[in-house]
Amino acid sequence: MTDMNHLDNEGNVHMVDVGHKHVTARIAVAEAVVSMEDGTAEKLFGGQLNKGDALATVRLAAIQATKRTPDLIPLCHPLAIERVDVSVERVDIGARIEVLVGVEGKTGVEMEAMTGAAIGALAMYDMIKGVDRTATVHAVRLLSKTGGASGDWQRG
Repeated sequence: MTDMNHLDNEGNVHMVDVGHKHVTARIAVAEAVVSMEDGTAEKLFGGQLNKGDALATVRLAAIQATKRTPDLIPLCHPLAIERVDVSVERVDIGARIEVLVGVEGKTGVEMEAMTGAAIGALAMYDMIKGVDRTATVHAVRLLSKTGGASGDWQRG
């Protein structure tokens, strides 16, 4: 079972030992898309929702989620995250949330970036659900990662 590094030789789940790894600069970028009605997107990006500044709430939720990832994903290492950038843009079907996470560390921040994007999307849904129950969270996915022994990767 050596190809599954979260399993020991007996097949038991364990946290991967990263003590021997070198500290490197690591960055991961993830996204989530939220589809919604055009009128909802107009209200969201026009600051016209009754719940206040929804875009600020989405950004804060995404940032908070990156910092809480080890509390949510059982085998993630706690990291001293050094950078989180969150952008929210209007797209044809609604909104796209992109989260970039950076750290100097022994393990990557892919899960932190994806968790931030997912929770940002859920916070967006919470902000718009009162005006659009058809809103849907789509495509939570990793876009790229840099650093570490496995090198750089980018979605094609």
